[in-house]
Amino acid sequence: MARITASVFTSHVPAIGAALDLGRDQDDYWKPLFKGYEPSKQWMKDNKPDVIFLVYNDHATAFSLDMIPTFAIGTADTFTPADEGWGPRPVPTVVGHPDLASHIAQSVIQQDFDLTIVNKMDVDHGLTVPLSLMCGQPTPEEGWPCPVIPFAVNVVQYPVPSGQRCFNLGRAIRKAVESYDEDLNVHIWGTGGMSHQLQGARAGLINKEWDLNFLDRLIDNPHGLAKMPHIDYVREAGSEGIELVMWLIARGAMSDIDSPAPVPKIAHRFYHVPASNTAVGHLILENQ
Repeated sequence: MARITASVFTSHVPAIGAALDLGRDQDDYWKPLFKGYEPSKQWMKDNKPDVIFLVYNDHATAFSLDMIPTFAIGTADTFTPADEGWGPRPVPTVVGHPDLASHIAQSVIQQDFDLTIVNKMDVDHGLTVPLSLMCGQPTPEEGWPCPVIPFAVNVVQYPVPSGQRCFNLGRAIRKAVESYDEDLNVHIWGTGGMSHQLQGARAGLINKEWDLNFLDRLIDNPHGLAKMPHIDYVREAGSEGIELVMWLIARGAMSDIDSPAPVPKIAHRFYHVPASNTAVGHLILENQ
């Protein structure tokens, strides 16, 4: 059967993609951030998955406020990097895994989660920046190291899904993956966050203490963390801090959640402020 062996958590700041694309990653401002991801790139080489299930939020690229699904799974063969107003990033087209994506959609919907099935969409920095941080900058000809299933979550237009709903969805995704007949090594990634606010009187907010506590609880007490209400995210982590509910999808898919399995192994943990106006958090967990 297919299996989820690891989860990856990372911020997806658009300025990170711009720094990489413009060759600014060794600038004094950016160098400490990218240094923190060097172990992650080596880990990816040593633990190359067959498929990445990547949870992210669309930034008015594939969807708009005219129509925005709560949960949407990409089932296409390929996904083109989006033009977000300054041209598409010079990164490879994302190759999908339609068979596994369709199987997951079937299984998760039968577990009473309503998904929007998307057969054609472009993907923005929310998906491509995490790939660049973990895999480097392959040329369009080289391609990303494996197929990717995009999974978009609405954390832009209220109402957004609760942390508990996202956590339970992660459980359903793991069950779906494990019911797939082909022997596949699957990684699940949760992206977005950490604390940041882009507008209003609190624009520029970063809450390091809260972020680090979130990482601690994500590892050791995910069931309790899933119960945290939206207002706590907004008050403590800023209006865009609500993106962190997407991390709970990836954490809910780990094997220790519904069994006496040990807490996942921490392969790498990193935190840095700021990147543009965002706190960057990163964590790699391996099932034991």
